[in-house]
Amino acid sequence: MQDTLDRLSENPQAWNVLRSLVEAGFRGEKAAIARELDPWRDVGARAFLDFGCGTGEFAPCFPPQHYTGVDLAAHYVRWASRHRPGYYAVADGTALALHSASFDAALVCGVFHHLPDEIVRGAVAELHRVLKPAAVMLVLEDIAPPDAWNLAGKAMHWLDRGGFIRSNADYRALMAPHFQPSREYSIRSGICDYAVYVMQRAELRH
Repeated sequence: MQDTLDRLSENPQAWNVLRSLVEAGFRGEKAAIARELDPWRDVGARAFLDFGCGTGEFAPCFPPQHYTGVDLAAHYVRWASRHRPGYYAVADGTALALHSASFDAALVCGVFHHLPDEIVRGAVAELHRVLKPAAVMLVLEDIAPPDAWNLAGKAMHWLDRGGFIRSNADYRALMAPHFQPSREYSIRSGICDYAVYVMQRAELRH
C-alpha cells in the first residue's frame, strides 16, 4: 500500500484526486485559512507565503497577485504554475531566495511532519526571516484521529508518508523562539485530523 501511495504522489493530478477524496475537498484546511488568515481582507495590502505548497491546492484561497508558493518538489511546482493562480518557485526551505521581511503571513500545511528536527529548525528560522514583524504563521499538522470510530482516518494516519509526526509540545518547541503560540486546536478535514497552530512571529533578542 505504501508503494502505491508513493507512486501516486509522483503524479500531481492523481495525488490531488486522492487527497481531495479523503479530505472532503480540503474543507477543514480552507476554513482554517479563511478564519485565521482572512486572505481577502485588505486585498493588495498583504503578501502571503505558502511554504511547502505542493500542487498549489490552497492557492485559490488567496488573492493571486499576492500569493507565493514554494516547494522542494519541482514536478509539483511545475504542475501548480500551470494550473493554479499565483507565483511559484522551487526552493530549499532552509535557504529561501526571498527578501527578508517581505510577507505578512505564511501557511505551512502538512510539511513539518515530513522533516527531521534539524531541518524544521532551519525552515522556521527562514520563515522568521522572510516574514514581517508581527506576522502570523498558520501551521497544520497531521494527528491521530481522536474519534475511536474513525477507522478510515486511523488507517490513513498509519499510512501517512511523513516519518516525523510529533506531539503538540514537540511542535511548539521546534517553532520557538522564532514564533510564539497564539492559539491551537484540532480540526477534521474529511477522514483526516489536524492540529492547528496559530503562531505569532517573535522579536528575537540579539
